[in-house]
Amino acid sequence: MRAVDALMECLKAEGVDVVFGLPGGANLPTYDAFVNGGIRHILVRQEAGGGHAAEGYARATGKVGVMFATSGPGATNLVTPICDAMMDSTPTVFVTGQVRTELLGTDGFQEADTIGITMPVVKHSFMIQHPTEIPRAIHEAFHIARTGRPGPVLVDIPQDLSRAEIDYEPVTDVRLPGYQPKVEGNQKQIRQAAKALAAAQRPVIYAGGGVVNANAAHELTEFATSDRFPVTCTLMGLGAFPARIADRAGGAGKAHPQWLGMLGMHGTRAANYAMDEADLICAVGARFDDRITGKLSEFAPRAKFIHIDVDPAEISKNVPAHIPIVGDAKNVLAKLVIEYRAIGADPARLDAWWSRIEGWKAKYPLTYEESADAEIKPQYMVKALYEATGGEAIVVSDVGQHQMWAAQYYDFPAPRRWINSGGLGTMGFGLPAAMGAAVGCPDKLVCGLVGDGSVQMNAQELATCAQNHIPVKIFIMNNGYLGMVRQWQELFWDGKYSHVDMGQFPDFVKLAEAYGVTGMRFADRHTLVEDMKRAIATDGPVLVDVRVTREENTYPMIPAGSAAREMVG
Repeated sequence: MRAVDALMECLKAEGVDVVFGLPGGANLPTYDAFVNGGIRHILVRQEAGGGHAAEGYARATGKVGVMFATSGPGATNLVTPICDAMMDSTPTVFVTGQVRTELLGTDGFQEADTIGITMPVVKHSFMIQHPTEIPRAIHEAFHIARTGRPGPVLVDIPQDLSRAEIDYEPVTDVRLPGYQPKVEGNQKQIRQAAKALAAAQRPVIYAGGGVVNANAAHELTEFATSDRFPVTCTLMGLGAFPARIADRAGGAGKAHPQWLGMLGMHGTRAANYAMDEADLICAVGARFDDRITGKLSEFAPRAKFIHIDVDPAEISKNVPAHIPIVGDAKNVLAKLVIEYRAIGADPARLDAWWSRIEGWKAKYPLTYEESADAEIKPQYMVKALYEATGGEAIVVSDVGQHQMWAAQYYDFPAPRRWINSGGLGTMGFGLPAAMGAAVGCPDKLVCGLVGDGSVQMNAQELATCAQNHIPVKIFIMNNGYLGMVRQWQELFWDGKYSHVDMGQFPDFVKLAEAYGVTGMRFADRHTLVEDMKRAIATDGPVLVDVRVTREENTYPMIPAGSAAREMVG
């Protein structure tokens, strides 16, 4: 059969049920194979949108997201989503077309060195040099993308090789001698970690996106509740530990007593102060990035560190680990619970620590000044969305102030309910990622929370939603500014606003209607919850323009390069 037909068979063998993509000259044979390939294909309007859709699909489902693009500009448009997937450890496979082999190196039409361009931002890449390599390369790509620390894998296929005839034999095993991720964790180190935790007077569990990627939320909760360990999560880790305990009636219930909230630049004071005064920090699937540590030399000065991560390169990269454990969070936490319970630590040793933490919670709750009239404060918009959805939606954000407010005020009860661009901070991520999440989870409500600046960066994917009847509900937090940049200019650049005023353009209701999507506009806080419920109940994709306070700052905040104890707001 043709190599591209074999490619379709490989995708089906890997359980792929949908591919996002955009055809062009170099991948025309592949698109001919889609005609009878038996795999759903969603035509996106721009490759970056398709790449982010593949990310949203992967993050919502836990499966590998797949995006196809042509050579040259098709491939270069994927650089941002590939880099985004790398930064946030998202399992994705990107298949790009390439010019015919005799044109390689001649600057042929739509030729680009896709492998070279993307090499710094992929987990691995394959340049196909013979058509018989395609089946094994595809299976190896999926294996690498989903195992160990997940990430993006690129397969670049020259056009003439993709249409060549090959003798196809299914690949039944994938063995990569040079790639053997350690997933079990060293038992001696795990036992040592349990002893350190039992002796700690001021411990904190610091969980990141690796817990979600490892499907280890249950194990994290078991571990945390094996004693009264305070828990905080990174932006990427929200939902790994339940912010609320459901009541018997199945409602949202009350805040989990061990939950400190998110930590980091816009985290809660309780979480950041606890990290600052902790004597032992157990990091699970987190990488101590600058948005968490602030001034690295002053980060958690009293603490020793247990660092659990499947990627050995992260251990002691930024903060030296006293007890390093390389392994999959699900496996390591399950063993750690057993070891810890066997010790029989005295829970009363944490009484003074919890008294200190409860003092911070009482003194520094997340709060804002509500408007006296109908004006919608952005914080209230997030709380209204939580009420309108019952906290049960998959919420996909873009990047900016709205992202931080969502992280602060939408209490995520479970993993894979919160999808955003964390490491790269990619504006334009939200709408297409929400689209991908909705494709992957058609039985769940998917809401996008985006800014008026960021939504315009991939607004063309509204057409994809309309054409494919993807029922995403996109809520724009519209303050007419590039809000986070404006906030920094106000606080750190003497209030000199430079090119951050977006005005009132475009008219989002008309834009939605032009794309065949239902458009709505809300501007009254008194009716906002019911208005949002009405938008959610509307059939098909909906774009909602919510007018909020023009100049509102996201607080609390650790100024860049400062210590946690120097929080403002």
